[in-house]
Amino acid sequence: MTAGGVLTSRRVRSLRPSKPLVDAARPLGYSWEDERSPGGPLFPTLTIFLAGAECPFSCVFCDLWRNTIDGSTPAGAIPQQIAMATAEAGVIPKRASIKLYNASNFFDPRSVPLEEDAAIIELLAPFERVVVECHPRFISQRCLDFAAALDGKLEVAIGLETVHPSVFPRLNKGMTLHDFDDAASFLTRARIALRAFVLVAPPFMPEDEVLEWTLRSTRYAVEHGATHVSLIPVRGGNGTLDELQRTGEWVPPTLWQVEEALEGALGLGAVVTADLWDIDSLATCRCGPARIARLSHMNTAGTAPPRASCALCGWH
Repeated sequence: MTAGGVLTSRRVRSLRPSKPLVDAARPLGYSWEDERSPGGPLFPTLTIFLAGAECPFSCVFCDLWRNTIDGSTPAGAIPQQIAMATAEAGVIPKRASIKLYNASNFFDPRSVPLEEDAAIIELLAPFERVVVECHPRFISQRCLDFAAALDGKLEVAIGLETVHPSVFPRLNKGMTLHDFDDAASFLTRARIALRAFVLVAPPFMPEDEVLEWTLRSTRYAVEHGATHVSLIPVRGGNGTLDELQRTGEWVPPTLWQVEEALEGALGLGAVVTADLWDIDSLATCRCGPARIARLSHMNTAGTAPPRASCALCGWH
């Protein structure tokens, strides 16, 4: 691997550790949370983690392939998983939202068969808002038809990741910033809400530029119509990142970077939240729980409470 070079999909896949066996007959899991809306109120939100086909793109930072099956998603699997999770989740509150995250692309027929949209839409009737994730290349007429048939409103989440000009092309995303722009414009014209994912500390980014480019990327997403931006601290363990860490081309994020990025982005005109999945792994001091609680408050309230000082690490 040469400095400035691009890792191929074959190389990325060759570095992966083995993945667990995934059963497409049931969802990977589900969880309830309160999520802030662009208008301010909190909405009860059910997130269902669906099991299905792997994404055709091999992003260098991604670890979602662990939770996918080999081959195409079996017929009937996605409606069955949604029905199972919503039944187990209990009574659906009023004004509830649902997020269908399938570790791939919702509008890729290999991941979610087109002929099952009607059954899926029927299951989503109790929800006021439906969030799915998708690569720009799969956002087309099917997305419009799906949105039109829903009782609630559709929101599509796209991985922008970063607008750093030398980092973005090396992430092997199978897209350009122009593709993001086109998809954002397509959704805006159709009055479909846009959510964007922005990485905190992606590979190939100098450590002292992480905060600047996280904020610049968040601002870019908002300027292109995103009403919600989720900041994702990059997690190691996918093989490629471990290799890049050994060569000095990736430095894992810190809790400080996540805090500073979220606090700095709160006034950008959209809902900005930090993904707190496995955030405990970034807590290296006894002040970690208080700092994570502060992040959680910023997620739900949209305001930054005062910081408490820590004599051990100098956090203040």
